[in-house]
Amino acid sequence: MAQQSVAVSLSHREQIGSTGLGEGVAIPHARVKNLERVQVVYMRLKSPIPFDAPDGKPVSDVLVLLVPKQATEEHLTILAEAAQLLSDRRFRYRLHLCDDPLQVKRLFEAWSIASS
Repeated sequence: MAQQSVAVSLSHREQIGSTGLGEGVAIPHARVKNLERVQVVYMRLKSPIPFDAPDGKPVSDVLVLLVPKQATEEHLTILAEAAQLLSDRRFRYRLHLCDDPLQVKRLFEAWSIASS
């Protein structure tokens, strides 16, 4: 998976419309050619950035979703679940209490198991 290909795919998606949800959250996502499985990356930015979110607030919580080109249904399901999760004020609060990546991973895993 070439970095440039990922960057271009994410950039094209943002040109279609902002993936900012509001409340400081964005879920940039793209289908990537030659990607074998879904890749998810969560980032909490030290300094919020403008993201053209509906509420006009800058974004500090970013969840990047990269999915294989052929995974249309899976892509939509994961995107919907991620949007629901990050729209939950309690989840975001607990996420912001995490001090290290392992805590973040465990929080996301706990939600994934609970929603199954």
